[in-house]
Amino acid sequence: MISEGSLHLKEISEILHFTEFIQNDELYMSEFKQKVFNVVKSIPKGKTLTYKEVAVLAGNPKASRAVGAVLKTNYNSQIPCHRVVRTDGSLGGYNRGLRKKKELLKKEMAEF
Repeated sequence: MISEGSLHLKEISEILHFTEFIQNDELYMSEFKQKVFNVVKSIPKGKTLTYKEVAVLAGNPKASRAVGAVLKTNYNSQIPCHRVVRTDGSLGGYNRGLRKKKELLKKEMAEF
């Protein structure tokens, strides 16, 4: 039988393990994912790139949809994925909601 204290320690252990995994996420990323994140990290405030431009800069010009899939997994605030838009000028997706994406871009005075 598991005591309440043991269960609590198990939960804490799982949380710590998950936190360590998130902090070391770059160790587990594919090369393409790392390249995408590096490209996106380099987009300055007030500027945007398209998913296609990011794909080209990451070394795979035909992978614009894959760029979107990669960015959907981003929860690192140092990777400004809100600065990536569709080629047609529309916003595309954002894992924190399109309203938030639009808000951030307007705040940065980005053209989109």
